[in-house]
Amino acid sequence: MFDSKDFLNRVTELPGVYQMLDEQGDVIYVGKARNLKKRLSSYFTRSVLPIKTQSLVSNIADINVITTNTENEALILENRLIKEYKPRYNILLRDDKSYPYIHLTAHEYPRLVYHRGAKKGGGKFFGPFSSPKAVSETLRHLQRIFKIRQCADSYFSNRSRPCLQHQINRCSAPCVKIISHEKYMQSINNAVLFLEGKSTYLIDKLVHEMEQQSKGLAFESAAQTRDMISELRHVLEKQAVEGEKGDLDIVALARGSGITVLQVFFIRNGQNQGTASFTPKVPVDTENSELIGSFISQYYQDKTIPNQIIVSQLPEDRELLESALSEAKGKEVNVVSNVRGTKREWLDLAKKNAENTLGSHINSKANIHARYQSLVETLELEKLPSRIECFDISHTMGEATVASCVVFNSEGPLNSAYRRFNITDITAGDDYAAMEQAIRRRYSRVIKESGMLPDILLIDGGKGQLSRALKVVEELKLHEILIVGIAKGEGRKPGLEKIIIPGKNKEFMLPSASMALHILQHVRDEAHRFALAGHRGKIGRKKSRSVLEDIPGLGPKRRQLLLKQFGGMQGLSKAGVADIQKIKGISKAMAQEVYAMFHSEVK
Repeated sequence: MFDSKDFLNRVTELPGVYQMLDEQGDVIYVGKARNLKKRLSSYFTRSVLPIKTQSLVSNIADINVITTNTENEALILENRLIKEYKPRYNILLRDDKSYPYIHLTAHEYPRLVYHRGAKKGGGKFFGPFSSPKAVSETLRHLQRIFKIRQCADSYFSNRSRPCLQHQINRCSAPCVKIISHEKYMQSINNAVLFLEGKSTYLIDKLVHEMEQQSKGLAFESAAQTRDMISELRHVLEKQAVEGEKGDLDIVALARGSGITVLQVFFIRNGQNQGTASFTPKVPVDTENSELIGSFISQYYQDKTIPNQIIVSQLPEDRELLESALSEAKGKEVNVVSNVRGTKREWLDLAKKNAENTLGSHINSKANIHARYQSLVETLELEKLPSRIECFDISHTMGEATVASCVVFNSEGPLNSAYRRFNITDITAGDDYAAMEQAIRRRYSRVIKESGMLPDILLIDGGKGQLSRALKVVEELKLHEILIVGIAKGEGRKPGLEKIIIPGKNKEFMLPSASMALHILQHVRDEAHRFALAGHRGKIGRKKSRSVLEDIPGLGPKRRQLLLKQFGGMQGLSKAGVADIQKIKGISKAMAQEVYAMFHSEVK
């Protein structure tokens, strides 16, 4: 039994690192502190501790303390020890590989190749990229657009006729002088502009070349340049990055149903060099600020540190992190969250990717099955539910009210069975009436068509919504359906929901780590997402009845410039607001109007 009182009487007040050990002598947690005595006292003197901390404290058999001169030293030492011991109560990251680069060789006819390791052999190096896949994809784009060789020098020097790469239009065959040295180097220079993030300048340059070729009646060359512009635009839409200089990383956090995802985007020389995602094992009661701070401090222990790190939420000990990262890099490093323009777009993209990755993990079959098993125990069911249906309502100040019905079976979301209902003939904003109408329409039709009824009807809401659901179920005599309500808790914070089972006269809360709660949250959140998408589509359709000529201020010259830059209406339809706004003379408001022509979304 660990004697905390005796230990706290002896511990120092200096900064440092502490290692908590279990009965086997294994390190189970590593932490840092500005004042070791004060920090360690908090584990044993606070009356209320988070569940994670309670579990940690119950397993402590001993604590080792290492003092340091500064907090920065403590932070660095903490990360080193976490990587060495991988304590089960810390966030564990296991990624020790160096990053790959693209190498432009120092040759009369340079080639672009994958490179990892020391930067030797002359030429230029572009990167680092987040993964070999990111390098390979970029090289494929460059080969397709600029026809640059990738063959070895020995192969290049022994060719007497073009190889297969030339025949499939992936190389301009400089080996047999099909392309002149001058034109080949023009392609190399264009590829360098792309890799350096100067894509806007590059496309303007190519548009000018295309116009000159057309004036000179070189229509075949003009068509080739047009195709190159179109391909570049396609690649840039995928990357969603251009126009900013410098090196920075973006860290976005997504959490839900007991799973945590951290998504990192790597921006080098103004271009997105790819992304990486992590799903660390994190206690559900860990605060987001603590989680992001721990991730950053551990992740950059042995990685290239960018000049700026953009985060979805400012981390705990931000100033300390900035100081430690700056010291390790040898120049100032900033950690920020409030950004604008292109950086905001990058951050939004990282958030979206994090949410997508989170959804993939939540929807895995193994995860779904384990949660269903927990739901059986929690709700005292006789068997696994084969079908769960959930309803949600979405509107804007009562306008365009849409109800959603999502369906889950034993393998997770059953998208083909999802339904939406346009709600009419109710008082604007009356969610109770909307819920009643949707449920009545849904199950009246199911009964009429002898369709499949759910084992559980999940209602997102409290007693008001539940009373309307019960009313319909009783009218239709659907007594075999178990109605369950999930009411949002204080501050609408996940983990604080109240579960209501009116048929059993039960109301209770589940631990935030409960897998039964996670499946109910998952179904509820999916119903909300589906309802919101339907509502936005309904609003958007009312605002998408325009053509280019109807946009105020968009005259003939600007319309022509847009069509040239994007290769016609089809290319323009694929462009985002940020892409359109980069065109000379196009304001943000005008770009949004153009974008709204092709997309049913709320601006």
